[in-house]
Amino acid sequence: MGMAGVAARSAKLSTICCSAAHLPSMRASSSSPPLSRQITMAAQSLAARLKTSGLLRSQGLIGGKWVDAYDGKTIKVHNPATGEVITEVPCMGSRETKDAISSAYDAFQSWSKVTAAERSRHLRKWYDLLISHKEELGQLITLEQGKPLKEAIGEVGYGASFIEFFSEEAKRVYGDIIPAPIAGRRLLVLKQPVGVVGAIAPWNFPLAMITRKVGPALACGCTVVIKPSEHTPLTALAAAELSLQAGIPPGAVNVVMGKASDIGDSLLESSQVRKITFTGSTAVGKKLMAGAAATVKKVSLELGGNAPCIVFDDADVDVAVKGTLAAKFRNSGQTCVCANRVLVQEGIYEKFATAFSKAVQNLQVGDGFSEGVAQGPLINEALLHKVESFVEDAISKGAKILLGGRRHSLGRTFYEPTVMGDVTSEMLISREEVFGPVAPLVRFRTEEEAIRMANDTNAGLAAYVFTSNVQRTWRVTEALEYGLVGVNEGLISTEVAPFGGVKQSGLGREGSKYGIDEYLELKYVCLGNMEH
Repeated sequence: MGMAGVAARSAKLSTICCSAAHLPSMRASSSSPPLSRQITMAAQSLAARLKTSGLLRSQGLIGGKWVDAYDGKTIKVHNPATGEVITEVPCMGSRETKDAISSAYDAFQSWSKVTAAERSRHLRKWYDLLISHKEELGQLITLEQGKPLKEAIGEVGYGASFIEFFSEEAKRVYGDIIPAPIAGRRLLVLKQPVGVVGAIAPWNFPLAMITRKVGPALACGCTVVIKPSEHTPLTALAAAELSLQAGIPPGAVNVVMGKASDIGDSLLESSQVRKITFTGSTAVGKKLMAGAAATVKKVSLELGGNAPCIVFDDADVDVAVKGTLAAKFRNSGQTCVCANRVLVQEGIYEKFATAFSKAVQNLQVGDGFSEGVAQGPLINEALLHKVESFVEDAISKGAKILLGGRRHSLGRTFYEPTVMGDVTSEMLISREEVFGPVAPLVRFRTEEEAIRMANDTNAGLAAYVFTSNVQRTWRVTEALEYGLVGVNEGLISTEVAPFGGVKQSGLGREGSKYGIDEYLELKYVCLGNMEH
């Protein structure tokens, strides 16, 4: 999706107050520029400070060296809240990617032979550096992705947790001994790193979606070529800089960005790349899966969702409202596990709709650096148009706007937190992932109907259930065709639990002790003539 052109911030932003804790003082005076301009100036000042600190990188990383695109071309990275250009980064393609692959392949020969304890120490140092720079990294995330600063700093902690967890798991990659059916033999099972990994990450979690892949890869001895989103490459580059400072050897971590199709094709075509891990749309995931067939690579895919959030009559309304709010409006609805459909049993529908709408109405929208803001902008105009089209389709088919339903007065890509009632399965918003701050409420009568509605989709990533009935909890969670289920909880992601979907929401799992297996190959060794 292309970024909107650079534009001046709307004068309506004068209603926003900036947080003095994170941006320079902006006391107004008769000679001061408008507050919208002050916000832009403050963001530019912050970018300059980050550059001075060494965390705002504007080059790719290949073989431990910071490099430009070979043809000198660049792409602009925008602040989605203002449209201003933060910096420019290399627009790389196949040549740079091939060199990054070669660098990773060379580094694999030595990194894979480093002891697990030493790899663990390097990863732990990387974790320590991420945490010690969490404020700056959070600011960088808000600059290029737009999410509120508190949420961005929270992502740094979440993203760093994968590096910490897999620094510990590096020492727990165990093999096996199998009792031999024939005398004089010993049967062993070894676990060995798969090799060079191509890691393709999305823009909505520019740090966590990278560390969740790179952490286990490095832990077991793999090396990586990271391809971040062209919308949010700066966080990936900052994390890569800190990996070098942590002593992870040159070539073990490489970062290329730019021409997505050329980079992807190079990763797929190379016989030196033995695994592709991708988080993003189902459509792109299918193309990567097909492309990986030519060289029979291992593939991990975390794709789109259509998460149902089921609220039963016996639910605690306060718990359900709080959980649904978190599941739906985190990151302005721009996550793959966001509640896409809120299924509410008819006996509690009106009560829930009223309480939920009231809670949503209290969400403050604005620039992510502003105090009290809970909802930032959408990433770009293309996504804004998608959200608008879904809402218009639902209205045309009989849905009612309970709250919001239009662009925010702040302009640009800000959209009002929205609640819709009387939504049906014929509407686009019930069939496809909206990826925005729109909560559609759907009535249901029985438990069986709720399960049928929830499973009536090709997606199968996350689902949420709110009930006080223990027996129902077991029945429904076991019947739901989803890889993740939250019961009376809207925020369920954690580094210690396996994350991934079923059906067309993907293959494999990330995080937890199961996540490292995605980067390992099993080797069976038969030792004969062992009795002499």
